[in-house]
Amino acid sequence: MVDDNELNRLRDIAAPAPAKDAKARAFEAALRAYDQENISAVSQGSVGGLRLTERAQKLWSEIMQKKLIATPALAGLVALPIAGYATFHLLREQPPKFGGDEKISETLADKPTTVKPTTAEPKPARGELEKDKKADADVESRDATDALVAPASPQKSESTVAGGAAQQNALERGVLAEPAPPAPTGEFALDGAASVPSTSRARMAAESKLMAPQQPAMAPADQMLPQEENRDRIEDFKTNPVHAALEDPVSTFSIDVDTASYSFVRSSLKEGFVPQADTVRVEEMINYFPYDWRGPDSASTPFNSTVSVMPTPWNTQTRLMHVAIKGFDVKPTEQPKANLVFLIDVSGSMDEPDKLPLLKSAFRLLVSKLKADDTISIVTYAGDAGTVLEPTKASEKDKILSAIDNLTPGGSTAGEAGIKEAYRLAQKSFVKDGVNRVMLATDGDFNVGQSDDDDLKRLIEKERKTGVFLSVFGFGRGNLNDQMMQTIAQNGNGTAAYIDTLAEAEKVLVEDASSTLFTIAKDVKIQVEFNPNKVSEYRLIGYETRALNREDFNNDRVDAGDIGSGHSVTAIYEITPKGSGGEQIDPLRYGQASVDNGGVANADEYAFVKIRYKLPNEDVSKLITTPVTSANEISSFDQASTDQRFSVAVAAFGQKLRDEDATAKFGYDKIMEIATAARGADPFGYRSEFLSLVRLASALGGNR
Repeated sequence: MVDDNELNRLRDIAAPAPAKDAKARAFEAALRAYDQENISAVSQGSVGGLRLTERAQKLWSEIMQKKLIATPALAGLVALPIAGYATFHLLREQPPKFGGDEKISETLADKPTTVKPTTAEPKPARGELEKDKKADADVESRDATDALVAPASPQKSESTVAGGAAQQNALERGVLAEPAPPAPTGEFALDGAASVPSTSRARMAAESKLMAPQQPAMAPADQMLPQEENRDRIEDFKTNPVHAALEDPVSTFSIDVDTASYSFVRSSLKEGFVPQADTVRVEEMINYFPYDWRGPDSASTPFNSTVSVMPTPWNTQTRLMHVAIKGFDVKPTEQPKANLVFLIDVSGSMDEPDKLPLLKSAFRLLVSKLKADDTISIVTYAGDAGTVLEPTKASEKDKILSAIDNLTPGGSTAGEAGIKEAYRLAQKSFVKDGVNRVMLATDGDFNVGQSDDDDLKRLIEKERKTGVFLSVFGFGRGNLNDQMMQTIAQNGNGTAAYIDTLAEAEKVLVEDASSTLFTIAKDVKIQVEFNPNKVSEYRLIGYETRALNREDFNNDRVDAGDIGSGHSVTAIYEITPKGSGGEQIDPLRYGQASVDNGGVANADEYAFVKIRYKLPNEDVSKLITTPVTSANEISSFDQASTDQRFSVAVAAFGQKLRDEDATAKFGYDKIMEIATAARGADPFGYRSEFLSLVRLASALGGNR
């Protein structure tokens, strides 16, 4: 027989409220702890604080799933023995009455209860039950400890945590994408729930002694809560193939100084997963880092190129032809006036911590960088476009910052209308011989007006002819239209960057402000002709989305990339010297006859590099040429400069993440070894952060 103490213990275990309360309070405590970590991280100038909300979201999902599964199972196992025990005592106190025919009259206990069938589970052993109670007590203790160190805040009832208010609170923190399950009522409600009066609770508790409560629907043990759909749009592309120099000796592409891919890859790795291959654009990863390439002596020659040939660390039978370009660095005292229009997406999807709030902080940093006579305008778009701030001098900083701080999200995304209004304001305050640029900040699609990438491309191409350029800055995940960003930035004579942290905003808009804003050359194209007498095969590492036709090189109507003040750009070819034995393509039987001039002239050259560009206010291109000979050779990889070796390490990492054949047998440890030895001067910690990303990718097992 079960004694009264045992009955009370079973009742305590059967009541799910304390366990739920503990987990709900643990969740709230976890959020407070994360907030403390965020505050600490910001004060120390580090990054990554916003990512903690993803961990909090996972914790919430885990808690809710366990509550849905564990509550009915535990209650079903315990409530039935309690009901039987109570019935036994009731029958002992009120014996059954016999009628004249000595038939037993029906009692309440004899009536069948309407209980939904539940899946039978083995009853946990007493030791396990004690362990569960101890775990709940530990959670209570941790919660009390967290409350001592967490910032003071009004105490919330647990019903608020369990019900709809919890959903709103979590959404404001940016950690919930799905609505929280409805709060249970009655015997399964949390303490303090207002849905059931205390007298009703007492009555229901008494009735529960006579009948088992109706069980909630059982959730499958392997069922996960629904996740928000990922609607990121990334352009897919194929890796550059190996070309036979005898058949296809010419390679042509547009220069690229975008950095969005590196930031996106970093964000993915720090969130714990290997990025999909098409998010990895190797050239953007290489060009994310500042390099100390030798630049030109004057602005009349906007950039200088340095070409080197060195051994390939991942293939002893090939070499790397390393092309480094450095733009002229405009001194701050010589910088032209800037006329900037902030075009800001304030649609409903921007209502997340890593979107509009981060965007506001980022643009505040940029405002502090501008000179007093620079001009700023602000246009927002959601369901429609509107002008928040007419052209205003940067000297009126308080007015500008107030306009930024008052931005609020809501509505759909009328991007086309916003772009037109932004260009109108840019023309209104146009600065001749100055910087006229629209700076678009968004998280996703334009779903009102023109939303097709080709339509937007034509709109941007038309507007850029007026001398107003456009740059794009992406924020957030799950709705990012990277493909659209790349399209309009490339055709707007601007750059595309992805800002995932305040530190990245500082890099793009403050440290790299000159290169981001001040263009020194536009429509920059590179064409390389390889000498089949010296080079059997070649392949360009990266730049797949920037490829041009051979005839586009001399066509000044074909748009190409731009170089900003002080920009450094790097392109790397992997070449196979003739006779090295590393060829992947069989030679043509009659191919030698197709070689122009018999392969005699300039026989000692590896290649001939041509760079074509236009000055910002000109429409006719200029040409720079560089022959590549044995004089450009470096005998061993270790003799290359630290910048050259580090850029090669980044190139290897990007190829590794894309799972390319060339680096299939080149491990992350080798990449780490090269990058560590070539870290060199690292004043902002970019290269140290790269090393941590390589370690993360290795730990996650990405394309081993």
